[in-house]
Formats: sequence, C-alpha cells, structure tokens
Amino acid sequence: MNRRVHFNVEKYEKLLNENLPATSSGLTLKRPDGIYLRTRNAYEQLCQTKGSQPKHFENPSLFCDYFTNGSPALFLQPIRREIISLQPYVVLFHGFVTQAEAKNIRKYAMPGLRRSVVASGMNQATAEYRISKSAWLKESAHEVVGKLDQRITLVTGLNVQPPYAEYLQVVNYGIGGHYEPHFDHATSDSSPLYRLKTGNRVATIMIYLSPVQAGGSTAFIYANFSVPVVQNAALFWWNLHKNGQGNVDTLHAGCPVIVGNKWVANKWVHEYEQEFRRRCSLNPEE
Repeated sequence: MNRRVHFNVEKYEKLLNENLPATSSGLTLKRPDGIYLRTRNAYEQLCQTKGSQPKHFENPSLFCDYFTNGSPALFLQPIRREIISLQPYVVLFHGFVTQAEAKNIRKYAMPGLRRSVVASGMNQATAEYRISKSAWLKESAHEVVGKLDQRITLVTGLNVQPPYAEYLQVVNYGIGGHYEPHFDHATSDSSPLYRLKTGNRVATIMIYLSPVQAGGSTAFIYANFSVPVVQNAALFWWNLHKNGQGNVDTLHAGCPVIVGNKWVANKWVHEYEQEFRRRCSLNPEE
C-alpha cells in the first residue's frame, strides 16, 4: 500500500515501454543445456513444495529429542535434535548458534566474500548453476569460529580441526541466489578436494545464519524432500557410506532465494581420522 512503491513501478514500466530491446519480439525463453537437466524437474518441484516430506507421526524412527551425544559438556544444556530423514540420514539441530554468534560470523566473513566456485577437473571455476558469494574463516579469525568448531565436535563426535576438516565456509545468497543439484563429496579422483590428502568429505554440517522470507530451502533430490531455512539451526548429513562410497541419496540443492538474504556457514569434515568416531550414537544404524 506504499504510494512511493506504486509510483516507482509506473516509472519503470514507462521506461521499459520506451526502450524495448530490438530483439525482444523474437526472444524465447528456454532451459540451459547441461547434465543438470536430468534432475531439473525434481529440483524445481522441490523448490516449490516440500516433496514427500518424511512424516514423523508415521515413522517412530523419526523423532525430536534433547541430545547430548554422551558428552558431559552437553548434559546441562543438551542440543535440540530433529531427525529429518533416515535415508539419507539428515538431522536438524535447532538453536545451534545464537543471534549474536550468527551476526559476528556474517560480519567477519563480509570483507572476504568473493564469487563462489565449483570443482572443475583439477581446478575450480565459477558456474552459472551456483550463484552466491563465499568466504573462508580460520579459527584465528574470531573466537566465535573456534567455539563453533568445538560445538560441532560435541554434537557429531567428529574431528573438525584442519586438515581433517576444511575451514568454515560462509556463503551469502542474495535474491535469486541458488546452487543447483550437486554432491558435497568428490565424485572424481582428480577432484581438488584430495589435495588436503585427508580423503573425501565424509560429512556436512550447514548452519543457517539468517532467516529467509521465501525460498532458499535445501532440497534432497533423489530422497524427494526439502528442508526450509530455520534460522540459527544446523543441518547435518553423512555424505559417504561406511565403506567410503558416496551416498547418491545426498544429491541436494540450494533453492533460489525469492525474498530475503540467505546466509549459511558450511563445515565439511574429511574421512581420515574419523573412522572410529562414526560409531558414535549420532546414527548407530548406518
């Protein structure tokens, strides 16, 4: 109902009518070519709906609880855990960071934000199917990063110190920002991920640092469900099976942001030095 907004709309419509592109009459919209077309229908559907969302009331193995992971540090203040899916195993930890922590992470990442890249053979390059900016934060960047690493270790039992895990990646998706279907783990022996010499990415933990008014869900394509953005929560899943093979059910995507500004922090844990920790109670049946 803002009169100024309506005035601007009329102004821009007038400018568009006065400056129509010469080729506009013959312009046709079409999907881009590429391997991503194989999952595009499912991807687009999941970004508009939640798919066949796992129903907790139908499956007793899907539940919410106060989780300590057997750690004395969490006995007095356990984490709120929600089991989202069993295959792939996906968990949502509610209230994983505070508002102040999320604000500080965004603040310290902002000066280092650059266009996000993807693996391209032995190198990395920008791609049209990933539209975002990202920055890497070391533990020394701010004490909140170190606290975050400790918290991840408490709830997962995993060693997240480099080189056994990568530095914290902070990603910003503006309006229209997205990341089409992809795997977090390497699917080629030539992947630059192996330069760390600590194996493949065994697990992902993604922390939502801001609310999103519309869009921005995390869609698991083959599993046919999506998880809306939950501010200050953290989404966790295993990328690999216990035999080290990639779990194809973890194919996922970051849906386009329609309204709002999406910030997330990613922590990728590598498989070396994690074998015995995978027997923790986070997912005893896998």
